[in-house]
Amino acid sequence: QVQLVESGGGLVQAGGSLRLSCAASGGTFSSYVMAWFRQAPGKEREFVAAMSWSAGSTKYADFVKGRFTISRDNAKNTVYLQMDSLKPEDTAVHYCAARGGSITYSAARKYDYWGQGTQVTVPS
Repeated sequence: QVQLVESGGGLVQAGGSLRLSCAASGGTFSSYVMAWFRQAPGKEREFVAAMSWSAGSTKYADFVKGRFTISRDNAKNTVYLQMDSLKPEDTAVHYCAARGGSITYSAARKYDYWGQGTQVTVPS
């Protein structure tokens, strides 16, 4: 059973940066597609970014292109989300997710494993 634990969330002023981390255990991390999703109060969970196990394929939501960067370190079983130029609308609980295979799906239902989430708050 894969376990995912996110960290790195917090409160940051608009225009600032945060780096989220997701540590994985209990599975063969290097064979999983890793992704980040977020959910704001009263809204559905939405896709942010995903990366294949080899890091050869990445996908981003349009609203984060040029601001966020997903990366992974298979030796450390960790995936990161570097978030720059943060905006108040980025305020949400951010979740790490994993699935087997190599396709970087953007649909939450395609992912089998989820972390507990970490809160990111950008005051307006």
